[in-house]
Amino acid sequence: MQYRQLGKTGPRVSEIGLGCMGMSGIYGPSDRDESIATIHASLDAGINLLDTGDFYGLGHNEMLIAEALKGKKREDVVISVKYGGLRDPAGGWSGFDARPQATKNFLAYSLERLGVDYIDIYRPARLDPNVPIEDTIGAIADMVKAGYVKHIGLSEVGSATIRKAAAVHPIVDLQIEYSLISRGIEDGILETCRELDIGITAYGVLSRGLISGHWTKVAMGPGDYRTHSPRFQGDNVDKNLALVEALQKIAAGKGVTVAQIAIAWVAAQGKDIIPVIGARRRDRLSEALGAIDVTLTSEDLNAIENAVPKGAAAGTRYAEVQMAHLDSEVGAHH
Repeated sequence: MQYRQLGKTGPRVSEIGLGCMGMSGIYGPSDRDESIATIHASLDAGINLLDTGDFYGLGHNEMLIAEALKGKKREDVVISVKYGGLRDPAGGWSGFDARPQATKNFLAYSLERLGVDYIDIYRPARLDPNVPIEDTIGAIADMVKAGYVKHIGLSEVGSATIRKAAAVHPIVDLQIEYSLISRGIEDGILETCRELDIGITAYGVLSRGLISGHWTKVAMGPGDYRTHSPRFQGDNVDKNLALVEALQKIAAGKGVTVAQIAIAWVAAQGKDIIPVIGARRRDRLSEALGAIDVTLTSEDLNAIENAVPKGAAAGTRYAEVQMAHLDSEVGAHH
């Protein structure tokens, strides 16, 4: 495993991170023991970046991570937490809150659930339309001074917001969806981050399983978030699975899996990009770890580009309602 500094002022992180969201029921039921075993296996493999959100499973995900980290050295792990999503008891979403006092409140609860004295990277999960980003970042900066947070990150925001945030406090990374079929970041956002020395933690590298080579139309059960995702519906899904077939041929030629090609492609886009993989089982984790050894030549990259040209995906990456709340999409060209 190679390690890279995240951004100009950030921590040293493994070249891939583990996203823990799927361990808390977002894609249907998950297995607690297998989840903990997967976190342990990832630490054993040298992954030190664990990514979560305080709203994943309504705190369940943070408590699961706390359990998995019992007996481990705190300084060996970089814990990244997103906050601010408001939930109701039925599991619905009711908005976003990144006011300074809310920020400190969410942080206090996360520290308690995780059983830690500080969080390595703390970030609002979205831009709160009612709160200037400078106020939100200012509040997290207070928490950095107080020792409760080590570094500040951002998530799913556009260039203008990134600049405003970075003017208040150093930002170590932007967490944003980036995959062969979600390349919006290339329209200005990536350039802004590079100019400001901000790293990228890329989630959705397998597009929530769509381009993993494992997903089929019968795979979705009740409670699976993807039943509402446009890319998994109607004709879209058939078009998208056809892209996977084209990718399959390239993968077969290299003796690797589609998932490995998809992860390696994201990693190949720059040393400042850390793919965050959402493995929730050890077998999927070891497959993803195999992507580290995949070297893509310029011929490979051209073949991949031909198989899955930019903008080839059918359907938006979130439902329309959610897309409207993504500063990274709305302000992408500013």
